[in-house]
Amino acid sequence: MEAQEKIEIALQSIRPFLQKDGGDVEFVELTDDQVVRVKLIGACETCAMSHMTLKAGIEESIKNAIPEIIRVEAV
Repeated sequence: MEAQEKIEIALQSIRPFLQKDGGDVEFVELTDDQVVRVKLIGACETCAMSHMTLKAGIEESIKNAIPEIIRVEAV
């Protein structure tokens, strides 16, 4: 399975929690230096807790699926 597929599966696992609060996340790219870029959409764009959601939820989920990922950042 390719890295992008694993990322999408990891995002699918956290997506219901984001959607419950009116938000979502979209995969943008995986850089050559193993940084995943995502776009927070809906309520996640403006939520004061979006940084926490990104680090504790999205990044953790992706790193569990692909340990070589360095970090996840929002664009």
